[in-house]
Amino acid sequence: LFAIFAFATCGGYSGGLRLSVDCANKSESDLNIDIAFAYPFRLHQVNFDAPTCEGKHREKLSLIGDFSSSAEFFVTIAVFAFLYSLAATVVYIFFQNKYRENNRGPLIDFIVTVVFSFLWLVSSSAWAKGLSDVKIATDPDEVLLLMSACKQQSNKCLPVRSPVMSSLNTSVVFGFLNFILWAGNIWFVFKETGWHSSGQRHPPDTMEKQSSSYNQGGYNQDSYGPAGGYNQPGSYSQVDEYGQSQSYGQSGPTSFANQI
Repeated sequence: LFAIFAFATCGGYSGGLRLSVDCANKSESDLNIDIAFAYPFRLHQVNFDAPTCEGKHREKLSLIGDFSSSAEFFVTIAVFAFLYSLAATVVYIFFQNKYRENNRGPLIDFIVTVVFSFLWLVSSSAWAKGLSDVKIATDPDEVLLLMSACKQQSNKCLPVRSPVMSSLNTSVVFGFLNFILWAGNIWFVFKETGWHSSGQRHPPDTMEKQSSSYNQGGYNQDSYGPAGGYNQPGSYSQVDEYGQSQSYGQSGPTSFANQI
């Protein structure tokens, strides 16, 4: 929809201006000089006749400038963006399995989206500059300067109607909106490629390494047994007041000498 609005407001434009030349000799005046122009804005090919205020002789003039390159580039990008969006919509709905097969569909979609985002930015910027030049070239005051009759102070040259550029201004706005739309869509297409999820996936053997490190560090329940250096239950030893070691078991204390 945004692409349709972009190329429709630019490619379908037609406008014009009206000038008035009031000669000193009223019979030679022309108060309604209409100049029409349209897309693709090859203004140097727009011709019109104007009085010279020197008898019935009229001069043939033309507007200045050729701004077709930026305008046609903008419209071309808009048309191709519309066609690709239409084709992508069909693939998303009816060929979802083919789209995700071998991750080829999301990868192509990602690359095309990046390219269109760049082209929208370039074409919109170029057309914005071209539109500014079109406004200058079709300014009635600038066009009046092309007429020889307007260079004589005895004649009165006035602009009657200026061209309406609202639709062309809208086309520039839609151009930059398309850039924002496509650039924002890069993130969502990037997630479809699977690169986003693979970058955040943890290695599967992380927990195994952690568990093995605890076992290798000596934290084993079997080490806390009789082999760990603890006395067996029911017997323990101590040193008496004479410096002899005595062992206490179930049968009472015995001297260390008797045990030997």
